[in-house]
Amino acid sequence: MKKWIALFVATAMTMGLLSGCGAAKEETAKEVETTENVETEETAAEETSADDRTTFTVGFDAEFPPYGYMDENGEYTGFDLDLAAEVCARNGWELVKQPIDWDSKDMELSSGSIDCIWNGFTMNGREDAYTWSVAYVDNSQVFVVKTDAGITSFEDLADKIVGVQKDSSALAALESDAADLAATFAELKQYADYNTGFMDLEAGAIDALAIDIGVANYQIESRGDGYVIMDEKLATEQYGIGFLLGNEVLKDQVEATLLEMVEDGKFMEIAKQYGLEDSVCLGK
Repeated sequence: MKKWIALFVATAMTMGLLSGCGAAKEETAKEVETTENVETEETAAEETSADDRTTFTVGFDAEFPPYGYMDENGEYTGFDLDLAAEVCARNGWELVKQPIDWDSKDMELSSGSIDCIWNGFTMNGREDAYTWSVAYVDNSQVFVVKTDAGITSFEDLADKIVGVQKDSSALAALESDAADLAATFAELKQYADYNTGFMDLEAGAIDALAIDIGVANYQIESRGDGYVIMDEKLATEQYGIGFLLGNEVLKDQVEATLLEMVEDGKFMEIAKQYGLEDSVCLGK
């Protein structure tokens, strides 16, 4: 009798072990299948971002000439948008021009609403926050004042009201390396865009405007005499195309096309249309 009981117990244990191994194998198989599915989805996403892409959505500030703005015909245009259009033409993509609030650009990029930020976008100080293309413009931050304001140096800005765009490189400089200079101002007034800032400068609501030199030159040329750029520079920087951190596939394809445009002269041709041939740093 004891032998039969022992045999029964042994058989039950063996069946339990086999059942356990079978379940483990089944779970392992499911894990492998899940992993393979994830890898397949990731690979498919990468392929879609490059080979199977049909559109390319550029996020830009619509009031940041000459890089991105609305012309007299109500069309979005500018140096960066023209570059993007040529990149799209060479890759068979449709360009989607997406104007954004500049201080919401990170949210737009992370949500997938845009594929990149391409609009006089400063790389300096943001190197680890985005996947960057090669730098293509050398830029400076300067102060614009009225010609008859009697403001010619940083010392003259003491007790003055100075304007700047929100979330801009000029503001970043005034809050960091040039914070001591900003401390001398009577007020540092922030604007959603530089067009509004220039209107206040013209009206006398502010005494100076901290701004990108390329934008300053464009604004002064379009508004006629009456404004001057101070000789002392607030900061120097470079522009690049900012992609979501880790999106190397799309960055590589756009950058390769941009460098192709440099080689065949199209890049400089577009730069000259906007008077930026002295500012660009590619193809020199």
